[in-house]
Amino acid sequence: MTSKFARFLMPTVFALSVAALAQSGLPAAPSAAASNAAAPVAANATGTRVGTVNVEQAIFATNEGQRDFEALSKKLEPKQTELKSQNDEVESLKKQLNTQGEKLNDDSRGTLVKQIEQKQKSLERSVQDARDDAQNQQNEIAQRILQKMGPMLVKYAADNGFGVIIDTSQPWPNGPVLWAGPAVDITRSVVDLYNAQSGVPAPAAKPAATRPATAPTAKPASAAPAAPKPQSTQPK
Repeated sequence: MTSKFARFLMPTVFALSVAALAQSGLPAAPSAAASNAAAPVAANATGTRVGTVNVEQAIFATNEGQRDFEALSKKLEPKQTELKSQNDEVESLKKQLNTQGEKLNDDSRGTLVKQIEQKQKSLERSVQDARDDAQNQQNEIAQRILQKMGPMLVKYAADNGFGVIIDTSQPWPNGPVLWAGPAVDITRSVVDLYNAQSGVPAPAAKPAATRPATAPTAKPASAAPAAPKPQSTQPK
């Protein structure tokens, strides 16, 4: 996933050895027993396999991620409607200025222009506030899932002979991986393991894939502000 979606994940890349990852700042899983069981194995791991995982994609692909981002998307719908209404009002005033501007006296025209400017600024502030709020809520969901996924990923790597696992969420040159074949990608395996441990059932089938909720994107007044559609970066 690129800048189309917020950078909610840890700033460091997962280009870490199993031992280093076990000793890193990843938050422990809610289950202390599971966490304690994973760390000693990872610390003594001697695997040599190299794997890649698209952490962002994995978070969204989990049953828990799909459920919670869908719920967030529905929660944000009223705000989207409100922003569209504000935008429509600005558009209506601009249309009025374009069609009647020459017929208005200076005072009336100046008042209308000022009104448009004020409402446009108010719209932009509302869009920014909505974006920030949605972003914060996305971050909370993603971090919560990542806290449980991190230790689980460490144990998976140790159990399967991996010495290094690299995050491919950001494509090269922003990310560390120039190219990696599908044979070394473990994203699907990580998602399946997470789903099995979380116990969250798969979401009901839908005609189209569920997109994670995002904050509205500020656009020119000629178009109503709407939530962009984030895209996940596929593993290289």
